Amino acid sequence: MCGTCASGSAETDSTVYTVTGMTCGHCQAAVTEEIGKVPGVTGVKVDLATGLVTVSGDGFTDAAIGAAVDEAGYQVVGT
Repeated sequence: MCGTCASGSAETDSTVYTVTGMTCGHCQAAVTEEIGKVPGVTGVKVDLATGLVTVSGDGFTDAAIGAAVDEAGYQVVGT
């Protein structure tokens, strides 16, 4: 374990987005993969039932997340 993780001092932001059109595991994987490529993103959690995608990290923008979701073939609502 790295020193930052072990000390518990790592601070990351978490933002929740609503994404439309996701219906299956392939959708979930595609969105997770594309968002994971955004600089600053350290974690992605997709809830298919609600369409909510929680993105963790530091330094990413709503525009970058929206572009990644668009690249995966889906749309962020409200950004």
